[in-house]
Amino acid sequence: MKIINLGKFKILFTLLCISVLSIPDANAQLFKKKKKKVETKTVQKKKPPKKKGKTIASLTKSSKKIDGLFTIYQDTITGSVKMLVKKEQLNKDFIYFSQIADGVAAVRAFRGSYRGSSIFHVKKHFNKLEIIAPNTSFYFDENNAISKSAEANISDAVIASGKILASDDKKGEYLIDANGLFLSETFTRIKSPRFPGQSPFAFSLGRFDKNKSKIHHIKNYPENTNIKTEYVYSNPSVLNGGGRDVTDGRNVSVKVFHSFMQMPEDDYEVRIDDPRVGYINTQVNDMTTTETVNYKDMIHRWKLVKKNPEAAISEPVKPITWWIENSTPVEWRETIKEGVLAWNEAFEKAGFNNAMVVKVQPDDADWDAGDVRYNVLRWTSSPNPPFGGYGPSFVNPRTGEILGADIMLEFVHFTNRVFADKLYNNTAANMHLETSEELEVQKYLAKNNMLFCSAGHVMHENLQLGTAVLQASGASSLDMEAIKKEGMKSLIMHEVGHTLGLNHNMKASQLFSPKQLADANFIKGKALTGSVMDYAGINITNDRSKQGQYYDMAVGPYDVWAIQFGYTPFKNEAEKNALLNRSSEPKLIFGNDADDMRSSSRGIDPRVMIGDLSNDAIGYSVNRFKLVNSMLKDFKPKFMKDGETYENLRRAYYTLQNQSAIAGGVVARYIGGVYVDRSNIGQEGGTQPYTPVSLEDQKRAMNALKKYIFAPNAFEAPKDVYTHLARQRRGYDFFGGPEDPKIHEQVLGYQTYVLSHLMHPNTLQRISNSTLYGNNYKLSTYMTDLNNMMFKPDVYGSINSFRQNLQAVYTKRLISMIAGKTSSRFTVAAKSMAIYNLKNIRTWVSNGSGDLATKAHKNHLKTLITNAMKEIK
Repeated sequence: MKIINLGKFKILFTLLCISVLSIPDANAQLFKKKKKKVETKTVQKKKPPKKKGKTIASLTKSSKKIDGLFTIYQDTITGSVKMLVKKEQLNKDFIYFSQIADGVAAVRAFRGSYRGSSIFHVKKHFNKLEIIAPNTSFYFDENNAISKSAEANISDAVIASGKILASDDKKGEYLIDANGLFLSETFTRIKSPRFPGQSPFAFSLGRFDKNKSKIHHIKNYPENTNIKTEYVYSNPSVLNGGGRDVTDGRNVSVKVFHSFMQMPEDDYEVRIDDPRVGYINTQVNDMTTTETVNYKDMIHRWKLVKKNPEAAISEPVKPITWWIENSTPVEWRETIKEGVLAWNEAFEKAGFNNAMVVKVQPDDADWDAGDVRYNVLRWTSSPNPPFGGYGPSFVNPRTGEILGADIMLEFVHFTNRVFADKLYNNTAANMHLETSEELEVQKYLAKNNMLFCSAGHVMHENLQLGTAVLQASGASSLDMEAIKKEGMKSLIMHEVGHTLGLNHNMKASQLFSPKQLADANFIKGKALTGSVMDYAGINITNDRSKQGQYYDMAVGPYDVWAIQFGYTPFKNEAEKNALLNRSSEPKLIFGNDADDMRSSSRGIDPRVMIGDLSNDAIGYSVNRFKLVNSMLKDFKPKFMKDGETYENLRRAYYTLQNQSAIAGGVVARYIGGVYVDRSNIGQEGGTQPYTPVSLEDQKRAMNALKKYIFAPNAFEAPKDVYTHLARQRRGYDFFGGPEDPKIHEQVLGYQTYVLSHLMHPNTLQRISNSTLYGNNYKLSTYMTDLNNMMFKPDVYGSINSFRQNLQAVYTKRLISMIAGKTSSRFTVAAKSMAIYNLKNIRTWVSNGSGDLATKAHKNHLKTLITNAMKEIK
């Protein structure tokens, strides 16, 4: 039997009791802790009311609401803007357009200059809205399976992307910040890029300064939203502060109109371009055709619909309405109106009467000329006008429909202010071999709508000549006013033609003969050319008693025909083709800037030229030489009045001499020229595409240049004229150099202008190639004739200073053909003749005859040739 130790048991029992008694207390503590935690959790679940998100109303409570196509909110304190986009506006096409309200001419951003139009749509991407400009350069036939790949390797442009600030799901509205859209170059680029070779000292805009830039005003309408902004460009370390039109080159402002527009109704009939007639167009490639040519280019034209479709001639439902800006000089308003309405003659042939309407902007009008709803004839008097007239338009990029237009006119047209770089320093206009960089610049300017019409410049030069001739002949003030009004009407017709969709027709001056142009009764009230879209010379007769009108006084036959093509509501394709097949008629010939021979790098047809007139441009130019030379003999007293400075005399002298240079340029183009005919195969009246200028006419041209451009007495004037060519003093104008007249440099500039074409690689190459298809003026004969022209008249006598300058330039150009930087552009045949001619020149200058200056000159040429020959051995 086991004996229990009571002492130990008591101890164990005591401990057990204590443990059991302590359990409820422990559980109570644990419960309390758990309860506390539960209570804490319950409190945490009771979060404060959720803050309401930002709403459109809260974000715009301090803003002024401006309803329209896109509702704009502008903060009344800061001026910042927000834009409202509605759900139904997403993924829908709109048109964006911009133009310059005011700027500076030096950067090609001046009042009225258009910056082009583009399509855009707004797309929602999660919490952002994106503004996207689709590529509209290609066409895919929806019925062709390949159209399913229409987006392959074609880049659209994401213009902007912004976070949605607030939205209203019930109303289907989204609010975005719009400051970045309008106070930046997001939509339109104002500052041009710098190109290789561009001087660092050339004037340019600084960096875009968003702190100084601002929105001037907002005008909103149901179909368009218009915003005027001021872009400020800052450059604290500017090198070139610009001209007098720039107050401070460190801070330059350019004001810009931005317009968002509703897409027009989808009932416009696209008209496809034809190469036989000249319309500005939107180029589109058809990607679903297997034809050799896949062009589907759309001409630019207004939407004209007959009120009475069954009538042969009907008023349009909506005419093309023009407003004469209230800044227009009152005395010229009727002439301007006549210039606009002259086009109604052409529209009547297309089946519309009163297609053009002209109104005058009231002085209390509540709209300004930058409003895209109005087509305005605008006036400025700029310090350095980039044009005399400029007629841009903007279109729907998807169709080519013209949606609006303006015409910019410069007051300089009426004045005796001259473009000094053309008249006084013609060497600046000398042609040279264009580099690839320069060609790229031209492409950039064309692509960005920065190439402008120069008709105003040409007509201003014409007016300078016309007024000089009238002043010399003692014409009355009425005669002076009459010639200005003729010129103004002609200029208006030209610029209106652009706004109707027509591009230039530099071939149209071939309409009448010199004899017909000298018959005042025959030409009265007519167009002197086939088209007012030419840059023709002014019609001045040498016999002043036979003088008729000076300019086109009506639209030409080509203009009527071109409007018929663009605007006639043809019943079928056969009717349209019948009209186009008339292109072979002499009065309807066409050639535009791309064919223009003022640039030797482009054109080949000498009829496509500026400053010419008549179907015998060589004969007409010879008459111009004679007119200038006869006037220079005794013109000094006719341009000098007691009490006046010599500026009028100086202007008249350079105007006349410059006209001889222009005539020389016209004549030179016939040498190596090739006539172009763009008729279709089998077209009645059409000829072969290329026909070289006859040997007879090329020889005529050479003889004219020999006598009037390169002769020892070319550009000769009475010696006492040179002593009176004084500029009027003004402050420190002479600080940059001596004021004496630079006669040698002036004459050499005129001669070099002509010589540049005669020795251009394209001219020499064409002379060689065209002998394979009809040219009878061989390169060897031509280059020998040119060499003889430069030296033969003074081989055995003394050589005057003008001829010395000319011979030096000519010799250096021959050397550059074989050893210069551009020598690779000349053919082997041309280089061979250059070497042959240089050897002949070295023989001629080795005879030692002539005065001391002549001997020094000959020794100079001999040294140049000898050194050049060493280099090429």
